Amino acid sequence: MVATPVRARRSDGDRSRAAILDAAARLATVEGLEGLSIGRLADYIGMSKSGLYAHFGSKEELQLAAIDTAASIFTAEVIDPARAADGALARLEALCDSFLSYVEREVFPGGCFFAAVSAELDSHPGAVKEKLRELQRAWLDLLERRVGAAQEAGELDPAEDAGQLAFELNAMCAMGNAVFVLQGDPNALERARRGFLARLAVAAS
Repeated sequence: MVATPVRARRSDGDRSRAAILDAAARLATVEGLEGLSIGRLADYIGMSKSGLYAHFGSKEELQLAAIDTAASIFTAEVIDPARAADGALARLEALCDSFLSYVEREVFPGGCFFAAVSAELDSHPGAVKEKLRELQRAWLDLLERRVGAAQEAGELDPAEDAGQLAFELNAMCAMGNAVFVLQGDPNALERARRGFLARLAVAAS
């Protein structure tokens, strides 16, 4: 009889932590990870500092947990939908398009979470920078694997440098995000779409 209330309390605590981290990830795209302190987050969500300290022991722990939350959201919004496309090249195109859709739908108020927070920490050594580096590398590796799969399927020229092509596709998506966020120009995302499709058309010829 004791176990059920304990599980319920733990479930409530997990939901509370998830809601806090969702808010933290959103706030970080506007104010940066360095601005993501327990005090600032407490003000943002209307919670006491002591309540937040029950979930996170330090600012760094909060930052790392927010990054993990953003990575899970990115997977659900960008990576998973692209898996449903039919064909290797179609999955690569869908991956780029899903990224631009994630920006366009303003899943995070400051655009792509990783674009928003990476620039501020590129010269700050530590666990937070290493986590961001690891996730950025994983994204580029995924793009490169998708290029390689399309080459193996005969849909892209095998002479193309897969790493270089992945880098170029990512650069177009990143620039679309940057201009969309900074200038509020929706045409930036369409230009990025046209750009990566044109580059893939060249690679396919």
